Amino acid sequence: MAYTSVIPVRRLDRAVKYVMNKEKTTAVSLQDALDYASNRDKTEKSCFESSYACTLETAFSDMRQTKERWHKSGGVQGYHLVQSFAAGEVSPELAHQIAKELAARVLGGRYEYVIGTHLNTGHIHSHIVWNSVSCVDGKKYRSNYKSYVTEIRAVSDELCRKYKLSVIDTENSNHVAKPYAEWLAEKNGQPTWRTAIRQDVDEAIQQSLTWRQFLNALDRKGYEVRMGRKYPVLRPPGKERFVRFKTLGKRYTPEAIQTRILYPQDYRPYVKNSPAVQHSRLRSEKKPRRKLTGLRALYYRYLYELGALPRKPSRSSYAVRQDAYKLDQRIRQMEFLSRNNIDTLTQLETYRQAKLGEIIQLTAERKSLYKTNPDSPRIQQVNTALKQLRQEERLCRKIAEHSLEVQQHLTEARRDRAEQQKQEQERARDRRPNIDLTL
Repeated sequence: MAYTSVIPVRRLDRAVKYVMNKEKTTAVSLQDALDYASNRDKTEKSCFESSYACTLETAFSDMRQTKERWHKSGGVQGYHLVQSFAAGEVSPELAHQIAKELAARVLGGRYEYVIGTHLNTGHIHSHIVWNSVSCVDGKKYRSNYKSYVTEIRAVSDELCRKYKLSVIDTENSNHVAKPYAEWLAEKNGQPTWRTAIRQDVDEAIQQSLTWRQFLNALDRKGYEVRMGRKYPVLRPPGKERFVRFKTLGKRYTPEAIQTRILYPQDYRPYVKNSPAVQHSRLRSEKKPRRKLTGLRALYYRYLYELGALPRKPSRSSYAVRQDAYKLDQRIRQMEFLSRNNIDTLTQLETYRQAKLGEIIQLTAERKSLYKTNPDSPRIQQVNTALKQLRQEERLCRKIAEHSLEVQQHLTEARRDRAEQQKQEQERARDRRPNIDLTL
């Protein structure tokens, strides 16, 4: 069982003698981290030290030269990875071998690094310290939750399985492969496309008295369910991939669903304490007197379907609800269209081309300033203006792309609503009593 953690290193000016201070446990600079990783008092044997693209004795200066060569001496200086094993589970030689394989696979031979396997505690652990700047192409290593989960954590677990070691299996293990955007949305309490699936499952449970009725209810909603496998799965309408029931949460496993069907009095909706939605109308600086048309009308209707505008429908279509977590993005796009009175794709492209012209002009001006007057305060002003212009140009491209998707989802929503109304009319007709007027 290997536990991993990554610590960003920001400062270079700490004393090299950090290694002599045994009271400290966390490195705060690249020099500290390198010294700590190669601490002979902790490794006990020099054979448990390794390096790549640099030497152990000159690792710090080698890494600093790489930064200077690529003119990237600022920001995060390096990263310090700690890989710790359960007591008595691994030998020093194997722990060091796993650390070397981990560094080779995660860093891909693009960053200088040193490895030190420490034996001074009850848990054998390895330290991997690498440069933040690539010695191959000068690009910086990007560390975030996604890179940790999909690269470092995943590779470490894979190596543990390879060498017959245990792997940490926590309650959150099912969420390891989540895309970062989805993980962040759930962390912030925002709806995701899985939220729409949970809502449909909740609704199917309420409509059912048996498991077969539940499956039929999902089938009517367009879901495909496959049960004859180790992990039962379902596929939402319009999606290519199946989703495991268990990844939706503990209350959405087949066993939990059957219990909820048998004991409906224990039912609790998925959103336990749904936040109050504050309704407001989207307005431009000058309220248009004519009826909205084109792109603005399209986005207005879409936000209405999502429930961001007044007169929210009782239940929107899955085609719309799966994009609920993009609500903020759609609102920003709608506000942009209203603010600039853009109704057609032609107007949108004209606006984008104008911004591109300004970007080209300011870029040329900045290039000239770099050559003639590199200390000019005008450079910062140009950088600020370029940032805003690029954001608007990028927003135009996204609107042009997303408007087609929005139109498709609205079409699907109208079709679903028409089908639902038709089914309700048929059920009402079936319930209507037959009256014989000939009597």
